[in-house]
Amino acid sequence: MKPGSKSHKGRRRKARQPRRTTRPQFLTLAALLVVASLVGGYMVLNRTTSTAPTASSSGGRDGKGNSAKNAEPKWDGRTKVIGDGSTSYTGPQKGQLKAVPLKRGEKPPQFVVFSWDGALAGDDNLFDHYRQMAKRYNAHMTFFLTGIYLLPKDKRNLYDPPQHDKGSAAISYATDDHIRTTIEELGEAWREGNEIGTHFNGHFCGAKGGGDWSVAEWKREIEEFNSFLENWKTNTGFTDMDPLPFDVKAVTGGRAPCLEGQKNLLKAVKGFGYRYDASSPGAYQVWPAKKEGVWDFPLQMLPFNDEYQALSMDFNFLYNQSDGKTDGDPAMYQTWQRETIDTYMSGFNRVYYGSRAPLFIGNHFEQWNGGIYMNAVDEIIKNVCTKKDVKCVSFQELADWMDVQKPSTLANLRNLDPGQSPDWATVVK
Repeated sequence: MKPGSKSHKGRRRKARQPRRTTRPQFLTLAALLVVASLVGGYMVLNRTTSTAPTASSSGGRDGKGNSAKNAEPKWDGRTKVIGDGSTSYTGPQKGQLKAVPLKRGEKPPQFVVFSWDGALAGDDNLFDHYRQMAKRYNAHMTFFLTGIYLLPKDKRNLYDPPQHDKGSAAISYATDDHIRTTIEELGEAWREGNEIGTHFNGHFCGAKGGGDWSVAEWKREIEEFNSFLENWKTNTGFTDMDPLPFDVKAVTGGRAPCLEGQKNLLKAVKGFGYRYDASSPGAYQVWPAKKEGVWDFPLQMLPFNDEYQALSMDFNFLYNQSDGKTDGDPAMYQTWQRETIDTYMSGFNRVYYGSRAPLFIGNHFEQWNGGIYMNAVDEIIKNVCTKKDVKCVSFQELADWMDVQKPSTLANLRNLDPGQSPDWATVVK
């Protein structure tokens, strides 16, 4: 995949395709994501005392882009346990960004979305760490759960993946202890205003992976994810644990493993109330649009250096810096970490002082190259979530905000180049 253009001002060159964002000698992003499934490095970061988030409350959603006040009956204040007690309805999610239309001539907020693929709470404690980071810096994040992380290995035959044998997966099943901690972290994350999305189940890529699946097969994959979420108590026998404070209706979007299969996936999600998809393999830093009636929130090309642009995910840096080796030359760790931070900040500054298009940063809980990519994300959270007009939100909150804007305003925003700082009175009318 070829790199993007040199221009840090973000001028779009329509002849170039967004997929071409890395050097030809490197593996495709899909291949990179396959490797990630097999990597088991972790790191434990220092914890910090956190403060409660102060985002305005706007209630929950109906899963189809409508606010809860228009679609949901008034909550009676009682927890409603669902099914076998794995999930529950505890009312509209608290602390959500209040989505309001822009006023005439108003500059949009600078949205930044941090998202995490897999969302397994392992020995690294990184799930807890990023929950605490979110609270400390008044942010919300999106955690894309892999469904089989709620399924014990001895029950693996309950998973019947498309085009593969029952119980098979391209990733390891979680230990019982890790299933417990994952369930606990998911509940706390949601209570704190973060979003739980889906990373689907078996993480199959390449041949017989998501890119080869039909619409019907994607529907089956979603149904199985929902089943694992709704029935973890039956499947695990963990009857001593409290139900999750949300149910499957709270899952309104996801990211496909290896960013494969979006075309058929978008057709499949319509019956499940999904409002967005983050599976696009890469795009320019421009305001999002809808595909098949669903918001398309892709990884983005960011200025890597004077010659290349890099996709906004830890894997792309790993392959550009250490040829995909997760234990590259330690003498280069500080250089690579600074390079990663600078790339994220260049992408942020390009739109913060320009079009205000949202910035999407995707990652995994990992310790590749000494944990430099986690360190880089920590620095970005500290640096950008504290700036004026910046709102670090979940994909769900961004979809809420996009849904209430005038179509004419969104069209004008999408016509802006990333680094273009317009007269906002000509954009927001």
